Amino acid sequence: MPPKTHKRKKESRMHGRNMGTHGGGARKKRKGSGHRGGKGMSGSGKRADHKKTLVQKLYGHKYFGKQGITSKKTKKDKQNRINLEQIQKEIKKYKNEKGEIVLKNYKILGRGEVSEKLIIKAKEASKSAIEKVKKAGGEIILPVIKERKASVIQPRKIKKGDKMVVEKETK
Repeated sequence: MPPKTHKRKKESRMHGRNMGTHGGGARKKRKGSGHRGGKGMSGSGKRADHKKTLVQKLYGHKYFGKQGITSKKTKKDKQNRINLEQIQKEIKKYKNEKGEIVLKNYKILGRGEVSEKLIIKAKEASKSAIEKVKKAGGEIILPVIKERKASVIQPRKIKKGDKMVVEKETK
């Protein structure tokens, strides 16, 4: 019989006397964070009042429990917004060679004051932002939105016996 070339590691032998712990002793010993009930913020359940007080001191009373409801279909509002105040503060960062401020994916909001003439290209803008920029002698250029034609529902004719019945089509 040829000699073995690869010896199995001892840990792969699953020692542990049918406890399911592979020789690690009690199950609670190998959770990775001692006797705290697990890693991170886990273990703040039934008998962890000592941990709850710490968490509430650090994060306040809104850490535990559910805050509000959202259905699975609810999508987060990921729209980019920027105030005139921020544009005015960092104007050199936003201006291009032509002197325009191009913020294609942003909505311009009207917080703050405008001290110079600005030409801003943006996706959307609030009424107050448009007024403030116009007052300073500038303008906000927004994309033109094409209107869609509403589809007209045609009635369907169904023959029942000798009479013609008109029903509305449902989608």
